[in-house]
Amino acid sequence: MNELDQKINTHFPGLVVRKDLVKTVKGNAIVPSYVLEYLLGQYCATSDEASIQTGIETVKEILRKHYVHRNEAGLVRSNIKEKGRYKVIDKISVALNDKTDAYEATFSNLGIKKVLVDSGTVKSHPKLLVSGVWCIADIEYEFTEDKNACPWILSTLKPIQLSHFDFDGYVEARKQFTTDEWIDLLIQSIGFNPEMFGRRSKLTQLIRLIPFCERNYNLIELGPKGTGKSHIYSEFSPHGILISGGEVTVPKLFVNNSTGKIGLVGFWDVVAFDEFAGKKKQVNKALVDIMKNYMANKSFSRGVETLGAEASMVFVGNTQHTVPYMLKHSDLFDELPDKFYDSAFLDRIHFYIPGWEVEIIRGEMFSNGYGFVVDYLAEILRSLRNHDYSDRYQEYFSLSSDISTRDRDGINKTFSGLMKILFPHGGASKEEIEELLRFAIEGRKRVKDQLMRIDSTYGDVRFSYFDLTGKTKLVTTLEEEEYPHYYHKTIAEGEDGEIGETGSVPSALASTESPASAEPVLKEKHLTFQENQKGISYDTLLGSYLKGATKITVTDPYIRLFYQMRNFMEFLETVVKHKAQEDEVAVHLVTTEDEFKGEQQKENFEKMKESASAVGVDFTWEFDGTGTIHARHIVTDHGWKISLDRGLDIFQHYEMNDAFTFANRLQQYRPCKAFEVTFIRHKQKEQEGDSHE
Repeated sequence: MNELDQKINTHFPGLVVRKDLVKTVKGNAIVPSYVLEYLLGQYCATSDEASIQTGIETVKEILRKHYVHRNEAGLVRSNIKEKGRYKVIDKISVALNDKTDAYEATFSNLGIKKVLVDSGTVKSHPKLLVSGVWCIADIEYEFTEDKNACPWILSTLKPIQLSHFDFDGYVEARKQFTTDEWIDLLIQSIGFNPEMFGRRSKLTQLIRLIPFCERNYNLIELGPKGTGKSHIYSEFSPHGILISGGEVTVPKLFVNNSTGKIGLVGFWDVVAFDEFAGKKKQVNKALVDIMKNYMANKSFSRGVETLGAEASMVFVGNTQHTVPYMLKHSDLFDELPDKFYDSAFLDRIHFYIPGWEVEIIRGEMFSNGYGFVVDYLAEILRSLRNHDYSDRYQEYFSLSSDISTRDRDGINKTFSGLMKILFPHGGASKEEIEELLRFAIEGRKRVKDQLMRIDSTYGDVRFSYFDLTGKTKLVTTLEEEEYPHYYHKTIAEGEDGEIGETGSVPSALASTESPASAEPVLKEKHLTFQENQKGISYDTLLGSYLKGATKITVTDPYIRLFYQMRNFMEFLETVVKHKAQEDEVAVHLVTTEDEFKGEQQKENFEKMKESASAVGVDFTWEFDGTGTIHARHIVTDHGWKISLDRGLDIFQHYEMNDAFTFANRLQQYRPCKAFEVTFIRHKQKEQEGDSHE
């Protein structure tokens, strides 16, 4: 158990569970994760391994005995008849039979209907009336000759969710964690290994939680398949429901005017629409109109009566094209059905999660560390819906007057949600507040920028904010940095949308020319790159500054692990690409020896040396034994020093063993880490007169 897991168990005893246990106990039970974690929380909420193993067996036994598999429903019904009473775990829904004036339950897997339920149970658990709830129930069997009577009797019913929690204790325990530790705890709680994600990617995952803690929050996420877009809404909380986008009707979602029955928005905190994208999908325009009104005004009509609701709405769907393709040919809402491809509807969305930045889920991304039992976290988030943190940035920052009321609402609600999730106790620093504010602005800007493409009546907006000194800080989206020549194609020249030199390297993806075909003017500069930015490679970033050098010295203390050595080998490839075939270049590496695998490290360097010598590169290395090298830089003998704050380790984790992914083959398709690089003229060479452009 690592230090963070120990700390988690110390401050949240009995409220956390090891996340890999869910897969261990699930077997072939088709139940949401929160149902399993509810049971694990009863028996495995401990760090004692022996108790965990005993608890696992107990949970497995409970599922074996009481979870109803559809193909074994007949056997379970027989057990109830023979024993007279039996406990089952099943999804139960209730409907009012107006002919008998009685509530009747239907057991989804058990296959029994018209089981009488008393009014008190329905009043205590109204969600039973809408779509059903996972419950632990005791069923009795009593045969009667009355054909209208049901022999099945509901003895007890207990929805699977936390009955009580200590919110003040939660807030107090939060104070014991640093921000990074708390973020990692939350990432582990939703099932992921935080070591596999950068800071921006972690925040993107946590954005998915905002609908659970912020009332009437409208969120959209479009991106490639397999990124886990719908997982949280189906597995995470008993207060959210995931429905297919094609199954939505006005009565189901809002109200049935003929019966007066309220729909999903009246009972659930979050209503998520899966498979929302698809141009050919048929959508009822009346539904879209009611949704527009609800998303803007938090209300809908039932006849002459206006009703309010607090359900947040989430729309998730798959994209069919790459981001540059969509930006060049249409916009980032291109995949939506025609009726939803409506600027008035889209303007109600508070945040657009860039699903193309989220990695496709792989096995090693799942956590085996400790996280909150999800129904505990779900109840905490639900209680936070009563709080408002939207003004917490105003002590340090103010939004530009260019930003409209609707844009401000989106920014404020996202900021409030992130603050609730990360800083329920307050205590955020100015820098942390600014980070969340920028992220909130970016998500709303992504929506607004696409609206300007769709509807010409939307004017250009400068998404910026001011600090207390009055300094203006402009916010851009990541795809705006990556593809400025496509992103701004509808913006007139000379507007504020024009961007100058940034850390983007848009030509890296588009160019197929050889490095020698262009002769850029080299100059001193400083570049900053955002996390998850693509289109970056050693060739486009460093190649032109290495060209013409006969000796290159690389200082990087972290060329030890396999992926770091692979990075260095790719750097040598860049050197080879940018030298003439008849030239020879000496490359010298200064690094540190791996404490545990030094021999393997030397062996790999020898292989590099042998390989490099065949293509005109004399590779040598040395281990620094002083322990004093920390800076990472590249120095050439023709006048340049390149300072990289992360050294060559600029790419996020990718699947190096998969030969059939482009990220494995081409650097520009890998998302990068946040990093900075500075190009400096080497003064010693300038004095010698050797410096040149």
